[in-house]
Amino acid sequence: MSKFPDFIPSKLPTIGTSIFAVMSQLAAEQNAINLSQGFPDFDCADKLKSLVAHYMNKGFNQYAPMPGIMPLREAIAEKTEFCYGAKYNPATEITVTAGATEALYAAISAIVREGDEVIVFEPAYDSYVPAILLNGGVPIYCKLNAPDFRINWEEIQKMVSQRTRMIIINSPHNPTGSTMSADDMKKLEKITKNTNIIILSDEVYEHIIFDNKEHQSICRYPKLAERSMVISSFGKTFHTTGWKMGYVLAPENITAEFRKTHQFIVFAVNTPIQWAITDFFKNRDSYVNLPDFYQQKRDYFNNAIKGSRFKIAPSAGTYFQLLDYSRISDEKEEEFAIRLTKEFKIASIPVSVFYHKKIENKMLRFCFAKGEDTMDKAAEILCRI
Repeated sequence: MSKFPDFIPSKLPTIGTSIFAVMSQLAAEQNAINLSQGFPDFDCADKLKSLVAHYMNKGFNQYAPMPGIMPLREAIAEKTEFCYGAKYNPATEITVTAGATEALYAAISAIVREGDEVIVFEPAYDSYVPAILLNGGVPIYCKLNAPDFRINWEEIQKMVSQRTRMIIINSPHNPTGSTMSADDMKKLEKITKNTNIIILSDEVYEHIIFDNKEHQSICRYPKLAERSMVISSFGKTFHTTGWKMGYVLAPENITAEFRKTHQFIVFAVNTPIQWAITDFFKNRDSYVNLPDFYQQKRDYFNNAIKGSRFKIAPSAGTYFQLLDYSRISDEKEEEFAIRLTKEFKIASIPVSVFYHKKIENKMLRFCFAKGEDTMDKAAEILCRI
């Protein structure tokens, strides 16, 4: 078939296929253990699946209201107050979304205008910058330095200008597993005081935080919350990444703008799943016990690879573990990750791809949201490398 037109000007000329898709495809081709893409290899709760089937069979199969069904928004409000002491109005300040990625895109699209600057911390989850660029925004990059990947707030203060429209934060942080502290939040509050800056807080791993630490949600800080959109994910919390279900918390004036964009991207979100999650949410154990559940997996994985030549970087949250391979190879991260997949049959994600200009820290990201059999097989391979 002939091509028409011969040339289509790209709105994202420097963006290729997501590294997650690339490495997962390579893992499938090589029949490798896939610790690259961030999803569990175990199923969600049987009760949750039964609830979805129940509401499907009851005929809850048509469009839901654009912001989400009210009982679910009320359950989210109750959970947010229980966890963080923050009150959000279910009618005007909570919106159910088609996963966190749609929420991120709708949030950025609603706020960022041509020429607006958006501060992004690198290494950064790969959906932030494309959304900024598609909306005519200008990403301003702040590098987080290995191995602890902490924020340099003095550097951020210098980056803030009259053109700064948004700051995107992510804690617990993907890909590094670092977390923001109460002191970090106070410094962010100080920097944004008396400005028109909107904060986009990606908190999809809010319930996957370790070592008895307390998640420092934006919701805990009223002066930050009044200028923020907080994004969370049912997929991460309930082991249902394929359902693409999330939500956004924001003050009424910001939510009104968010919904204007959201309604034209997806309009409404899966109806029977909303009803099922509403019922499932009533049992707080569904999220209260998640830190212990995943910390056990983190510790199991790290203990299993202690005999390897990889160096284990701190992981305070998420279900990702960074491994430093500097004692093994001088190869660039992407080259080494590909070689591990092809030669050793284990797939990971090179951290260098999370920077707009690749920075080589000799680190790979491995997902430990896996069963013990999978982690045992992966550890046996990693100890041989």
